[in-house]
Amino acid sequence: MLRSFYLFLITIFLLSCQKEINTPKEGNWRAVLQLNEGKEIPFLFQYNADNSLIIKNAEEEIVVNDVSIVGDSIFIEMPVYEGFFKGVFSKDSIYGDFVKPSLNRIVPFLMKRTKDPRFPYPVAPDSEITGNWEAVFSPNSEANKYIAKGIFKQVGNKVTGTIRTTTGDYRYLDGVLVADTLKMSTFDGAHAFLFEAIVKDSVIQGQFYSGNHFKENFIAKRNNAYELPEPDSLTYLKEGSDRIEFSFPDVEGAVVSLDDERFKNKIVIVQIMGTWCPNCLDETKFLSKFYEGEKREDLEIVALAFEYAPTKEKAIASINKLVDEVGVPYPVLLAQFGTSDKKIANKKLPMLNHILSYPTTIFIDRSGAVRRIHTGFNGPATEEKYDEFVADFEAFVDKLIDEQSTP
Repeated sequence: MLRSFYLFLITIFLLSCQKEINTPKEGNWRAVLQLNEGKEIPFLFQYNADNSLIIKNAEEEIVVNDVSIVGDSIFIEMPVYEGFFKGVFSKDSIYGDFVKPSLNRIVPFLMKRTKDPRFPYPVAPDSEITGNWEAVFSPNSEANKYIAKGIFKQVGNKVTGTIRTTTGDYRYLDGVLVADTLKMSTFDGAHAFLFEAIVKDSVIQGQFYSGNHFKENFIAKRNNAYELPEPDSLTYLKEGSDRIEFSFPDVEGAVVSLDDERFKNKIVIVQIMGTWCPNCLDETKFLSKFYEGEKREDLEIVALAFEYAPTKEKAIASINKLVDEVGVPYPVLLAQFGTSDKKIANKKLPMLNHILSYPTTIFIDRSGAVRRIHTGFNGPATEEKYDEFVADFEAFVDKLIDEQSTP
């Protein structure tokens, strides 16, 4: 009996040792996505004993639970989005590729267990950039240039914040200012961004990298009074129209239309979105919470998903993944697959002057008339702008609900 007990203890010990050897070691890790031209997009994460990860971008934390290990191979699938890391690991390192299959994008990566910071900061900053910045991206291209607003907070070398555009924000940016060099990055599972710039005489000038497939120049000037155009003025109904129409299938194949009984004599919020879009994810989380917390019999929300997944089956799988991860309580319809091109998407809703952004949110009153079209989404990374949006959204929906139905 005693011998059996000792054999049991030895077996447990060997199994625990084997588990320790055959998983990455828990603790703080630093990852870099390796771009062209020798550039790198760094981010930090925590590897946990249960083989989950917590990716950290400034105040944002992204929990990743889907980690598979076979031998010395590891597969890390991002929540909601289709991107995944595929590589080989030891206790203190992981290397391989980050893959987005539908877009045929592959970026090499290297992860190391370390307490090193996101970016090193060996010397003090030359300036202080806390505040608002009036920015232009692709300033030398009339066809491609667009305006933006930088919102930064600096404490010593460390800089956090975001960049807003007319169609959304660039997420939680995290970085440093070292002498006159600014470096900021973010990785959220869908997008990997890097900003590198020189700061001099109240001007920030540099380059923006999105993964290894896109880069552009930008320039920003300090302007604490600067504001972007109102988001409710950019997309509108063409002359002669006061309502929208659509008929798209849900994930079960049932066609849904605004003429359906469930939408009659109700306030309807139509969300134009994609499961691949981080700003859409922020809005989906907000709308889901709002719908569950404030649900009334006279309010409905419906999402129209424009997916770049190459097949209908993969697009539906992406929608189901989003619904499961977030707990979306309203229908998400498949409006398009194979491309997320806005010009093609606009053909599905031809009564709009254009679809400028994912997401775009349409507010419809009880009579079916469009009362507001909101372009883009100011996510939590924009802080006070997000708070302003929430307050305005809730007040406008309350106003629509309080209105009497048109006879």
